[in-house]
Amino acid sequence: MGTPIDTTAAPPPARAPLMTVEEALQRLLQAVQPLDLPVEEAPLEEADGRVLAADVVAALDVPGFDNSQMDGYAVRAADVAAAVAEGRALPVAQRIAAGAFGAALQPGTVARIFTGAPLPTGADAVVMQEEAQPGEPPPGADATLGAHGWVRFASAPALGQWVRRRGEDVARGAVALAAGLRLRPAHLGVAASLGVARLPVRRRLRVALAPTGDELVQPGTVPPERLPPGAIYNSSRYALVPLLRRLGFDVTVLPALPDERAATERALAQAALTHDALLTTGGVSVGEADHVKPAVQALGGLDLWQVSMKPGKPFMHGFIDRERLGGQGRCHVFGLPGNPVSSLVTFLLLARPALLWLAGAAVTPALPPALLARADFDWPRPDKRREFVRVRRNADGALEVFPNQNSSVLTSVAWADGLADIVAGRTLRRGELVPYWPLADFLA
Repeated sequence: MGTPIDTTAAPPPARAPLMTVEEALQRLLQAVQPLDLPVEEAPLEEADGRVLAADVVAALDVPGFDNSQMDGYAVRAADVAAAVAEGRALPVAQRIAAGAFGAALQPGTVARIFTGAPLPTGADAVVMQEEAQPGEPPPGADATLGAHGWVRFASAPALGQWVRRRGEDVARGAVALAAGLRLRPAHLGVAASLGVARLPVRRRLRVALAPTGDELVQPGTVPPERLPPGAIYNSSRYALVPLLRRLGFDVTVLPALPDERAATERALAQAALTHDALLTTGGVSVGEADHVKPAVQALGGLDLWQVSMKPGKPFMHGFIDRERLGGQGRCHVFGLPGNPVSSLVTFLLLARPALLWLAGAAVTPALPPALLARADFDWPRPDKRREFVRVRRNADGALEVFPNQNSSVLTSVAWADGLADIVAGRTLRRGELVPYWPLADFLA
């Protein structure tokens, strides 16, 4: 007779609910504090994508003087109003080109002026040349006043019309560029307009990318006809490395981590000593060959694992304690799923803002604001997880969906120009509005 079953035994503990994307982002930005990266100076031509280390304060007004926004005529508005009422022309007493200051504008005269030229003293408006016609001096007028001809206007301008005021763009003493800004070309133009040739920037964040899996083969090493059974080409590397570099990071690609715990632990420990952050692809799920998660736990600790999102559920963040390895501080580890679409989506939504924050860049909000777009497709089967669906806008501005949304289909991302955000449990009918993120926004 067998041993009777104990029906009073407590059931196994229920699994904790998966973390939402918002909860994961909040946890990440709390766990990942900006590093005090060394400051170095970069010439403007090499500062694109770098994180500004200190405020840039304007040492002058931009523009430095009132100037014309148009090719036309610098005028006294009251003089033009009187001339229009009386149906007479006004003399063009002087000509002012960009880079040259004219004489004070005498009452009853106008000045021919060109875009960017300083406004003469006494002028209070500009009339564009398209709104003026050549004219003749009225009977008895002093013809010598019109050294550059006479002009007739159809209507009087408003005060300040087509005038760019001194300091209108940037006022002297104002913060033109704030510390923490990730510099873009327009920011570099602003710096140049202030006479700044070099900017203080943070040292680039050093990120190591470590793919995992014995099945990975580098393109170019084995031709397709000789690819061993079960082997696949490493595609995620060539999608993630350009993304990391576009964000301004210094990237190292490590050899693929083997499906072996001790070797994974050794490789991660060695990379942690010389990098600020590690990014792994694969090895963070629950399979017997998934060694990244236990290796990180052994070397430091785990902050979060598994997020309620599709694709991308087995996302992980943890850290390696360098002090255990004879170094200082922590190296953050972001474990991306192995499927290429999952790794890209989790990188954009979760790892990207955390890495930027680690590099000292301001990331508020962590995600770019979503747009609302009309769906040109039905989504009849709700999922328990929040779904990020690969879509692109058609000629009508509505969203088309890629037919195969499997997380291994990398062509869905190559085809798409954005992600549609479908909340857990929701169905979608053609014509309904859905939040939409252009992929380009994640690099802005």
